[in-house]
Order: sequence, then C-alpha cells, then structure tokens
Amino acid sequence: MTYKVNSKSASVNGTSLVGWVQTTYEALYNLLGPAKEGSADGKTTAEWILESQDGVVATIYDWKTSSTPKDFYEWHIGGHNSKSLELIETALQLPTKKFRI
Repeated sequence: MTYKVNSKSASVNGTSLVGWVQTTYEALYNLLGPAKEGSADGKTTAEWILESQDGVVATIYDWKTSSTPKDFYEWHIGGHNSKSLELIETALQLPTKKFRI
C-alpha cells in the first residue's frame, strides 16, 4: 500500500479516535518525517496525516500532553473507520489497538 504523509489534499474533517499505536516520537519521525505542529487550542503538540492511494485517511497524534512525548507513548490514531488502523499498521509495521465504545 502506498501513502502520502502530511499531504495538503488530505481531509481530516470528520475523523475521530479509532485506536492507538505504541511507539516513540523518534520512530515516527524516522518513518514519516517531521510532524505537523499541534492544534491552536493546545490539545495536540504533534500530528502526522497519512493518506493512502485509495483515499483512506489516518492521523497519528498526541492528546492533551504538556509537550510532545519523546519516550515510549501510546499515540492516538484518528480516522473514519478501521481502514485507518490498517493504514497505520502497514505504514509503521506495528500493531494497533482498536478503540472500543
């Protein structure tokens, strides 16, 4: 599966928490490049947006931390459905944990 990272065309509108992935900032940086800056409201400090060739969008972000986590952390995954988790698993070659309501 091919994907773009932090593409300006990727729309994250309507995404929400679908799961988590445990890794370090350094590992994400090495695989995906620099993170986008966090949200203006301070709820996130770092975020990556991935978009697959078939239009699946996924985000990886920290949530309500005072600074970007550098050690091992349970990063949040946002998306529209479980296909977003599959995209992250493929991109990172790491297992994800699905959010259950």
